[in-house]
Amino acid sequence: MTNPTAAMLVIGDEILSGRTRDANMFHLAGELSKRGIDLNEVRIVSDDRDAIIAAVTALSQAYDNVFTSGGIGPTHDDITADCIAAAFGASIDVRDDARAILAEHYAQTGAELNEARLRMARIPDGATLIDNPVSKAPGFTLNNVHVMAGVPSVFQAMVATVLPLITGGQPLLSQTLRVDRGEGEIAAPLSALAEDYADLSIGCYPFQKNGAFGANIVVRGTDGARVESAVAALAHKLGLA
Repeated sequence: MTNPTAAMLVIGDEILSGRTRDANMFHLAGELSKRGIDLNEVRIVSDDRDAIIAAVTALSQAYDNVFTSGGIGPTHDDITADCIAAAFGASIDVRDDARAILAEHYAQTGAELNEARLRMARIPDGATLIDNPVSKAPGFTLNNVHVMAGVPSVFQAMVATVLPLITGGQPLLSQTLRVDRGEGEIAAPLSALAEDYADLSIGCYPFQKNGAFGANIVVRGTDGARVESAVAALAHKLGLA
């Protein structure tokens, strides 16, 4: 059986403007690999209603799971929840269970649950809540789309909540072989290896250090013995073993 597939949708003008460096994709990719879920696409869109709806619609139809980050806070530009609802034709309003979570949290902190903060309790009909142990405002899952915050610490906590509830596959394993030669010197044996091990993912990642060129060859797959065999074969081809 093939592994389940996933896509990530990163939402926010601050990412596209270069003001904020996205850390959530890196974290999600690693966690999905451990669960045997293949992250096959990542899109970044601005805080634009039509763009978000179009991306959610396309990705949810193409992949088993979609993970979004950003745009579920209390300010005017946090429009993700409304866009997810629109993408699936669901109504959205303040929901009692989400409101209760926020009310308890702000009562404990002594802060007011004002109209702006109450926006974070607006949940589409039919969605299930995603627990947020960091700042309490919940994310949600609607159909196959998991909607989470953009703040890395909150995003990571929500990922930890969601992933155990999702069917995974075989974890992706990898080994790396460092080669102190330029890509032009190893391209032919690397191509031959890729043909012999077509069931594996084989990537070549060049580097330059102290004026010399080299490459890290990364072999990935779900069969550990097969990955090890490919690395050994390549080392033999290159006279490294």
